[in-house]
Order: sequence, then structure tokens, then C-alpha cells
Amino acid sequence: MIELEGVPELIDPIMVAAFEGWNDAGDAASSAVAHLEQEWKGEVFAALDAEDYYDFQVNRPTVFMEDGTRKITWPTTRLSVVRITGERPRDLVLVRGIEPSMRWRSFCNELLGFAHELGVEMVVVLGALLGDTPHTRPVPVSGVTSDPDLARTMDLEESKYEGPTGIVGILQEACTHAGVPAVSLWAAVPHYVSQPPNPKATLALLNRLEDLLDLRVPLGELVEDARAWQLGVDQLAAEDSEVAEYVQSLEEARDTAELPEASGEAIAREFERYLRRREPGSGPGGPGAPGFGREAAGPGGDRARSTRPARAEEPREPKPEEKDAEDEQPGPEAAGPDAAGPGAAEPDAAGPESAGSGSSGSGSSGSASASESSGQKPERRADEDGPGEDGPGED
Repeated sequence: MIELEGVPELIDPIMVAAFEGWNDAGDAASSAVAHLEQEWKGEVFAALDAEDYYDFQVNRPTVFMEDGTRKITWPTTRLSVVRITGERPRDLVLVRGIEPSMRWRSFCNELLGFAHELGVEMVVVLGALLGDTPHTRPVPVSGVTSDPDLARTMDLEESKYEGPTGIVGILQEACTHAGVPAVSLWAAVPHYVSQPPNPKATLALLNRLEDLLDLRVPLGELVEDARAWQLGVDQLAAEDSEVAEYVQSLEEARDTAELPEASGEAIAREFERYLRRREPGSGPGGPGAPGFGREAAGPGGDRARSTRPARAEEPREPKPEEKDAEDEQPGPEAAGPDAAGPGAAEPDAAGPESAGSGSSGSGSSGSASASESSGQKPERRADEDGPGEDGPGED
């Protein structure tokens, strides 16, 4: 039975969930939700019954002392709510717990019951997996969904994974069957340094969550922790020649694989994200803050394209017949009020096609007419291609 006494009416709530265990390499995902709960002072309003979902020989309870009294903390999953204040406030329902030992379908149905009662608009599940990625490069984070429409509108990848899955994949599919939009964000953690914590992977997940939900997360000391973590791993790798050589091979493979991504589209997208995080009015509550999703970025739904300057038209050598026509034109001294003649077109006679060329003068008109007469199509601009996709993520 779901009891929500004391929970206020939420504003555009989004559920963000993470679970310790198989889907949480380096504790990156659960640490991300814990960071949100800590920074925004989350208040726990519900907890699932541990007896229903956990094997206490696998996930043992802990005993602690409080004011001279012994108390027990049972392994479970807790729900808290945080409010992001500003001109455009929004609530996040944070779900943090341990991957259940049994009754996964009942577990997901209970979480979906809370989501329904709270009016949750979308569920975002965070996960982390071990991968062949070097610790010296940015942490890859892939966004996947089982909803084709959501994949298209939010610039995500439609899940094609087949194989063993964890509670993250089960919860996402449960949301899809219940008609609740659901997204999974996966961070790749270097398999050779999988010991928790991994603040660099946690930071990467929070950065991707910022982009997905169009909000700004207070990072606190997480940036410095991520930098210190990488320096520590650098020192450990430098002490072992075999590890250093292996890391170098991963770097070369990663750089080669991502070479096509070093395009103007990717650079513009990353630069715009950098500016958006530092603008005073960005994020929730900022002037003209759009809703979550890629389509809200601007006309056409492509945020990266807005930062790219228009390419100047290259000069063209006039054709011989155009030179002869220019030689026959009278000079300025011969031009009078009646020089246009009765056959001249009126200013309003030009159609929208000629007005939309964005150029003026006889040179531009000649260029347009020559292109039409030759039947040549305009070249496709490189910046009209869509952005590259991230690699497939696991469920």
C-alpha cells in the first residue's frame, strides 16, 4: 500500500533512480543520486519493505549506536524528493537503494505505483558498467531508451542490447510497458580501476543529466575529487610499465575510434553546453528556459547549429556571356530616370524565391540564374549533417 502523507503537490516531477550492485560499477550511479540528495537537501518520504525484496545473507543489515541505543539499518530502497527553486521550479523524485535479490517485477510495479501517484512525467535510471576505456580520457556516457519517439526527440539511442540485464534494464522496460517515458544513462568505468568510488564517472553522469533535463547541478567538491582521482591513477599507472603500456593502447584505440566525432558539430555542441552551465540565467528559472529535451533547444531542434556562423559565399569568375552583358551596360552618366525602360520589372514583381536568396546586386542575380540554367544543385553544407551518435549502451 502506497502512503504519501506529508508529500506536497509536486511540480513537473522527474524520477531519477540508481541502484547499488551489478549496474553500479565504481559506485558511480548511486553516488550521483546521493550527491543530488545531499546538495538539494532531499527529504525521504517512503521506503520499500526490505522483507519483500532482499536476501539478508547477501545484503546484510548493519547495527549502529545512536544516543546510547542500538539501532539497525535494513538494506532497502528509499525515495526522497527535492525541489529545484527559481523562476521555473521543478521537483525531482530520487530513488536510491540496492538491486533487489528477488521479486523484481513486484519491485518495479511498486516504484511505478509511486511514480503514478506523484504524477512523474519521466523516469531516468543511472547506471555504470566496466569497459575498455582509458581513465585519461573523458568518461563515455550513453543515453538509451526503448521508445523510438523518445529516442528521436531527445537525441538518444534506441536500445538494441541483447543479453543478461540488471534492475536498470528491467525497470526501463517496465516503464515502457506502463506508458511512462524512461531513459537510461550509462557511464563506462575503466575495468582496470574498478574500485569505488569513481568521482570522475559520477561527474560525467551528472553532466549528462544536466543536458538531458536542462538544469544546473551544484557540483560542490566533485570536480576536485575527480581531478585528484585521475592524478592518483596516473601515479599508479606510472609505477607499472605494463599498466602504462596498456593504458596507452587504450588511448590510441579510443582516439582512433572517436576521430570522426572531432567535427564542427560535436565541438559546437560541447562549447554551447560549456557556456550554458556558466550563464547566470541558464538552467531552471532562467529567462526563456525551455523544457527538457532536444527539440526545446531552438528552431529546428539543433542546439549546436545555432553556434555555427554562416559560411561566406565564395567569389565566382563571371562567364564570357556575362562579361559581354556587363560591357553593354551604360555607364553611370548615361543612367537617368527613364533608363530602366518600360520592360523593367517592378520592385514587387520579384517572387519569394529571389527574395530568399539573401543576396543583392546584379552579381548575385547572375549567379542564381546561372546555377538554375545549368541544372546544378547547390552543394550540401557539412554543417547540415546531423550530430554523431554515442556508442550503444547496455540495459
